[in-house]
Amino acid sequence: LCAIIHYLVRGQLGWFGLTTACLVPGYAAQLLSILWFRADGHAPGCWLLALHLLQLGLWKRYWDVLRAAAEAGGGAGEALAQLGDVCVLRLLEALLQTLPHLLLQAYVVVAVDPAGFIPGVSAGLSLLSLAWALVSYSHFTCLLRPGHLSPPAAVILCLLLWRTGMLGTRVLALVLFARLYSFWVFVVAGLHWLLMSFWLGAQQTDIVAQPCRWRLFNCLLGAVYIFCYINVRPGPSKTRVAVFYAVSTWNVLCSTWM
Repeated sequence: LCAIIHYLVRGQLGWFGLTTACLVPGYAAQLLSILWFRADGHAPGCWLLALHLLQLGLWKRYWDVLRAAAEAGGGAGEALAQLGDVCVLRLLEALLQTLPHLLLQAYVVVAVDPAGFIPGVSAGLSLLSLAWALVSYSHFTCLLRPGHLSPPAAVILCLLLWRTGMLGTRVLALVLFARLYSFWVFVVAGLHWLLMSFWLGAQQTDIVAQPCRWRLFNCLLGAVYIFCYINVRPGPSKTRVAVFYAVSTWNVLCSTWM
């Protein structure tokens, strides 16, 4: 909101419009949250709809998780199920809304207004928000495994630093490449997206059963893999992570050569 007001006050209507447009994809997570409330037997009233319209629906879900964990009658299973819903929705919101906003504000700081304080702060907070969404999702998947306890705070901090560093370097590399070579960045990102999509298809992930939705899921996740790795299959992931970083390194080398 501060970035939107900043561009509006300075009369930079182009950046104002693009920054405002980054809010629109976030409503996909809000809509999915309302549908999940309805599927759980909670009819969404006017107050709940208003919260989701203001993009505060996930904060309502966080409050429900805290309340379920604090109540004496609320079991751990109920709180864990609610935590899983909000972690997945938060990750979806971060990928659809926070990531485009991060790319846009980082480009403004690097290529347009290096002294811009508000865009720089907005980009930094967006980076931390995206990294925390990934860490929260990893933390939840760890809790789902039988016999696994919640990792200590030091592990969470290391994961947050790893995600922040990985995302920060990738975003900075793409922004610098876009500044030097303009639209050629879409060629590099497109090649990476195709490789990741075909690789995901070769793994035969069974998250989505229907063929059309399965292909769409692989295409969407392939776009996410341009920036970060998300484990969507059970079992050891060392080999998949190695392949992911090998392709990413090849992509960086091709970008440097171009």
